[in-house]
Amino acid sequence: MRKRRVIAAATVLAAAGAATLAYASLYERLKFTLRRFDVPVLAPDAEPLRVLQISDLHMTPNQRLKQDWTASLAALDPDLVLLTGDNLAHPDAVPGVARALEPLFDYPGAFVFGSNDYFGPVLKNPFGYFNKHKVNRPGTALPTEDLRALLTGGGWVDLNNARTTVKAGGRSVELSGVDDPHIELDDYDAVAGPASPDADVRIGVTHAPVLRILDAFEADGFDLITAGHTHGGQVCVPFYGALVTNCDLDRARVKGLHRHGESYLHVSAGMGTSPTAPVRFACPPEASVLTLVPRG
Repeated sequence: MRKRRVIAAATVLAAAGAATLAYASLYERLKFTLRRFDVPVLAPDAEPLRVLQISDLHMTPNQRLKQDWTASLAALDPDLVLLTGDNLAHPDAVPGVARALEPLFDYPGAFVFGSNDYFGPVLKNPFGYFNKHKVNRPGTALPTEDLRALLTGGGWVDLNNARTTVKAGGRSVELSGVDDPHIELDDYDAVAGPASPDADVRIGVTHAPVLRILDAFEADGFDLITAGHTHGGQVCVPFYGALVTNCDLDRARVKGLHRHGESYLHVSAGMGTSPTAPVRFACPPEASVLTLVPRG
């Protein structure tokens, strides 16, 4: 009798596990969601400014649903588009990224790269994400320069260790960005210095929300910092949240809008997954509209 109960319990647990995996891989990872946040960083009486943030596409060639949904975001009529890295997951993915983003090239935009704009994903032990000292192994080289040419050819600004001011929504927006600090390609010294008091708003852009970069942007007086990389934890526990952030950011700020000192920080949970771990649970893929509004 006891043996039958153990077998029955194991069968139930196995069925529940299989159902959860099917939900996470076949449904939730394709449940694209638009998040909206108001960010009070503008001067009093200023008109709102709409910033669309897209992150972590991790595109492979035949992901037409993701491409179509991303392209449909052009209907939001954003004032500015920020692309925060990890666009590729396959050597032949640039045409898919083009199909997704070309409708958005009608709007001012800027981008930084993540590690998966340089190297393809590799199969990893998922428990390795709990190791803060793990070594990142590069995968297959990806067509980084083809991607860069696509984005700059669409009129978007390359913010990899660069700083500039753009016009968006009739306003002056200072942008400062770094290449991916997760693989130590950042060079903050190249962009360091106090944010311009003459700009209507000042935004720092990074792929990975690594604390030394967030601290530097905040110290230089940037109103808003945008990042991706974390996937919002990707696999979360209901009523608990993310297990890891894959960087030194605390779990409480793994996604969404939070404060970082005097700055606001928005971390996107992103729109894709690595092909080696194509699941999401309690953390659907997302893009975000950050509506910049007057300070209270």
